[in-house]
Parts: sequence; C-alpha cells; structure tokens
Amino acid sequence: MLKQYAWLIPLLPWLASGWIGIGYILNFNRGESGERQTSLVALGAGTGSLLLSLALALEAVVHGAPGQLVLGTWFDTGEIHLPISLSLDTTGLSLLTVVTLIIFLTLKFSVNYMHRESGYQRIFMLFCLFAGGMELIVLAGNALLAFVGWEIVGVTSYLLIGYAIDRQTATKNAVRVFVTNRVGDTGFIIGIALSIFWLGGVEWSQINSEAENIETLAAGVIASGFVIAALVKSAQLPFAPWISHALEGPTPSSAIFYSSLMVHAGVILLIRLAPLLEQAPAIMITIAILGLLTVIYGWLAGLTQSDIKSSLMFATTSQVGLMFFWCGMGWFTLAAWHLSLHAVWRLFQFLASPALVNQIDHATPPPPTWLARWRWLHNAALQRFWLDALSDALLVRPTVSLAKDVQFFDEQIVTRVIGLPVYTRSVSSLTQWEELQKRSSTDQMGAVGQGTGLAGKFMTWLANILYWFESRLVLRGGGEGLLKNFHRVGGVLERVDQLLSKPRYLIVLVVATFVVIL
Repeated sequence: MLKQYAWLIPLLPWLASGWIGIGYILNFNRGESGERQTSLVALGAGTGSLLLSLALALEAVVHGAPGQLVLGTWFDTGEIHLPISLSLDTTGLSLLTVVTLIIFLTLKFSVNYMHRESGYQRIFMLFCLFAGGMELIVLAGNALLAFVGWEIVGVTSYLLIGYAIDRQTATKNAVRVFVTNRVGDTGFIIGIALSIFWLGGVEWSQINSEAENIETLAAGVIASGFVIAALVKSAQLPFAPWISHALEGPTPSSAIFYSSLMVHAGVILLIRLAPLLEQAPAIMITIAILGLLTVIYGWLAGLTQSDIKSSLMFATTSQVGLMFFWCGMGWFTLAAWHLSLHAVWRLFQFLASPALVNQIDHATPPPPTWLARWRWLHNAALQRFWLDALSDALLVRPTVSLAKDVQFFDEQIVTRVIGLPVYTRSVSSLTQWEELQKRSSTDQMGAVGQGTGLAGKFMTWLANILYWFESRLVLRGGGEGLLKNFHRVGGVLERVDQLLSKPRYLIVLVVATFVVIL
C-alpha cells in the first residue's frame, strides 16, 4: 500500500535542499549557469511530494484513510514510549494535498521570479527545507515529531526574512520575529512535557483519548501550552505584531510563509487537538475571544496601510483570527475548510501583487470616511494599536540586552580566564583565534629547546607549559604572578555577581526553578 511510502513526502524536499547546499559548497551549481540544475532538483522534489500526496488522498477516498503509520521508535525507557509515527487520517491527508500543491506552485513561480538573483540557490535550498518541515507538521503522528517540523519552519522563516543580509532593516526584523516565535516554542515544549507526565505519551490519538480521563483543570493546563504555540505561530493577539515585520524577504517567501502555509500552522495544531480543547471550556472561550480581537485588529490596521503587501498581510491576520474563532466555538471542520480555501486564494494574491503594483496608481489611498471621523481610532490603527512598541519592550529589548550581557561575559570574563591578552578581547572568529595562537607560539619560540621525535615533541610541549607557569605565575613579583591572578579571579567573580543581580536573570532563575519542579 502507498501508506508505507508516506515518509518520502517530507524527505524528498529535504534531500533536494541538501543536494542544492552541497552543490553550492562544491561549486557545481553556482551562478546563473547553475540555476537550471537548482530549479530542476527543487521542482522534482516538489512534484514527487505532490503526486504522492494526491495518490494517498485518492487511495483514502477509495479504500478509506490508512490511519496511523508507525515507522519506528524514537525514544523508549521505562513508561515513556515515543514512536516515530505519521497520521494519515482524513484531515491530515486533505490538508497535506493543499500544502504540497501550494509548495509546488510557489517553487514554479520562483524559477522565473528569482532569475539572476545572487541568492538563487540559497532561497531554493531554504524553500525545500521549509517544504519538508511544513509537510511534517501536517503528517506528524505525535507532538514531538510535529515540533521538529515546527522548528525547521521557524528557522527557515528567520533566514528568509533576513535574506537581504546587507540591509539592516531585514536583519533587525528577522531577529524580532525569531525572538517572538521562541515564546511559542516554549509553550509547545511545556505542552509536550505535561502530555508525557500526565497523559503518558505525545501521540495525537493518545493525548485526545486520555484527555477525557483527567480533570478539566489539568486538560486546560496542557492545552494552554499548545495554544500559546498556536497563537504565536499564527500571529494572533497578543503576539500579532511580528508578522507585519516579516515582509522583508522576497515575494515568494512572503506568499508561502505568511499568507498561505506557515501562518496556518497554529490552526492545524488546534484542529489536531480538538478533543483535548473540548475538555477545557475556558481555553476554548479564550481562543474564540482572542480570535475575534485579532479579526478587529487586522481589519482596522489593514484600512490604514499604503502598500499592497501590508494590506494583504493584515487581511490574512483577520482571516486566520476568524479560523481561531471557529475553533474556539468548536467548529473545527469549518476551520479546516476555511484554512484550505484561504491558503490557495491568498497565495494567488501575494504572487500576483508585484504585477498588480505596476498597474495601479501609487498614491496612498485615503482612509474610509467613517474611520477618518473617529480620529482617535484612526490614529490607533495607524500605530497598529502600539502593539509593536509593546512587543519590543517586553520581548525584543530584554533579549537583546541578554545577548549583550552574554557578549560582555565572554569578553570580560571567559577571555581573561582562558588566558588571552587584553588586546585580543575583540576576537570574533575561529580564524582570528588561530592566528593569535600562531603568533603566540612564535613569540615563545626559543624559550625552551626543540625536541625531535614523538617523545621529544611531548617533552617540548610539557617544557613550554612549565616555562609559561614559571614565568607568568612564580617569577613575577611586585603585585604580579599568583597574587595578580588571585585579584583577577576576584574581579571575575565580582563581575558575575553584578550580572546576576539584574532583574531579568532573577526571572530566568524563577522560570528555571519552575521547570525543574515540573
């Protein structure tokens, strides 16, 4: 039966991605001359995945959906059994057909659209990597395997937003999106961990069936982790601002990521967990409310946009918010139909947007008359309800500050502890460090005799170590030597204490303690 080959659907794009990357490294598909080979490999993988998904869907119509397919064991110890499984049910196969079709169309469109771009091979490699990750999210039979696809999709999203690496705006927005999505990843991990501890596994079927045997509060706590992941990935309030910064990549990446596929990953997750969510009425109500608020937010903010891609993006946000509302009301089948139709239609709009821009007047359209009368509401919509600034203050800036502290720790503490001189604190690459080591060994040449043979080289190495110890620590006086190094260690400890006294590290310690307790 064809179900035995379902694992090839995500594997084919990954193999294509690997082939394109290896070809670029080995210099046999670079430049304009390598575009044909790159596009053929990518389109071949996309076509293979599409045909196989269509064959599986047709077989399901004739003989019924195959159901669960177990490929092997991922992890097995004690009472914890984590298999590698695929879910070939009716919902999964229906969504898979839509996903593979959209991926194929985007790859086909990109062949000419990205022609003569310097990053032609890079973008097709990332597209194929994303394709396998998105198909894995739909096919995964358990939360752990879905999380693998979830992370692959997130990483490729980050790399494509920063596609124009020489543009500061693109790199900043890539970091902003990456940081925000890590919040959702945390929720996903919490959901997986609680499912293992309280439900005994992470298979979708096991989570949904065991949810009926636990208390409503426990079901709500487990569901809340997955819901946070869904809210972030699908750009729902209060995490909606990141998606408006994700349009820095090329048009095909915006189309496939933020209008038709990745933005719907959260809805797919909710559909998979429908029975679990139904055991937690409070979570369902929250999903419905946040979905409606996102619809209003996207609608009002979209009315004030002056470019077509931003307008389409906020329209997408509203439509996905409506899907969350359907899920919150318990209408998961309606949400699945809405997802499929919206994904195809929005893909067409995004891919056609560059041609449409050349056919219309570039003047900024005025706001609707009724909105212009409500000055405060118009201003709020122009400012996107100040959620961008709030997101930066609560998520992006603390993360950047944390990164700067880590860099300070590396330069001021780690560098000194390992013995690098002060003037080398700016070492930023392995190559520079190796050059420093060569220079240092040259400076010390002649300090001791040079031996020959294996034993002689070993004795030379040992003698150099003893010479360094004697000259740096023992023979120096006047506040140098061992005393100076004691002072240095004291200074290091004092800096560590200063870093750990900052409020954000206290929050990190509290969260870590909570995770350990769980």
